[in-house]
Amino acid sequence: MARRIDFYNDPSAPAPNSLVPSVNVVVTNDAGDILMIHRTDNDNWAVPGGAIDLGESLPAAAIRETLEETGITCEITGIVGTYTDPRHVILYTSDGEARQEFSIVLTGRPISGEPTPSDESREVRWVPREQVDSLTMDRSMRLRIGHYLAGATGPHIG
Repeated sequence: MARRIDFYNDPSAPAPNSLVPSVNVVVTNDAGDILMIHRTDNDNWAVPGGAIDLGESLPAAAIRETLEETGITCEITGIVGTYTDPRHVILYTSDGEARQEFSIVLTGRPISGEPTPSDESREVRWVPREQVDSLTMDRSMRLRIGHYLAGATGPHIG
């Protein structure tokens, strides 16, 4: 099975060979719970997201990725920040791509649908804010969600 391996500030990380703009979405329901996926490629928890396709806008990619990975249609409501740390390298074992981090994290609210797993998510659920810290996730995802939970007045730029 193809795997995703995240490296951070690791001398054993492969040299990056791609930079792909991507988006993540922190979707929250009326109770303030966060829509989370249990990823199939690295066994970590994350908010939905993925690469922005050619010809696609940032909000359209965010809505598409959320629906594909979770079964939830959302609308975009804001921005958490930008994450472009060159010390974060993501290796995809299926093709040897070593991607330098480039993610824009947005916020959203659900419009329709029910949490439904996909090929990319073995489990999808609404996670209460106070339970997010107990989930296994990569440090970069924890950072992104942490910025959202901190309620900063402006977007993180990094």
